[in-house]
Amino acid sequence: MQLLKALWALAGAAICCFLIFVIHSQFLKEGQLAAGTCEIVTLDRDSSQPRRTIARQTARCACKKGQIAGTTRARPACVDARIIKTKQWCEMLPCLEGEGCDLLINKSGWTCTQPGGRIKTTTTIFTLDKT
Repeated sequence: MQLLKALWALAGAAICCFLIFVIHSQFLKEGQLAAGTCEIVTLDRDSSQPRRTIARQTARCACKKGQIAGTTRARPACVDARIIKTKQWCEMLPCLEGEGCDLLINKSGWTCTQPGGRIKTTTTIFTLDKT
């Protein structure tokens, strides 16, 4: 009898979880992002210059209140808006694990230095799209 009650409770919980998933997926219609997430919209690479690759990336984010689109561990992410406003780029941890982060002198971006000495420079151009 106890086993039967436990099975009914488990089945009820599974049905509830399924219904919550279905309802949640209806609210996140196709093309919408979940709060606090980002996706890369465009990524262009130009390797026409020797020993240099220029990459341009556009990301779309659905950030929570007090956050704005930024970069964490070399991926688009929602970060504290204060970091962007003060241009303290390294506070958002933009470099990969094991790389060192330094601000550019004019605060227009940052560099990530790999242990072998290779340096990746990132400059920022932020646009706010309210669509």
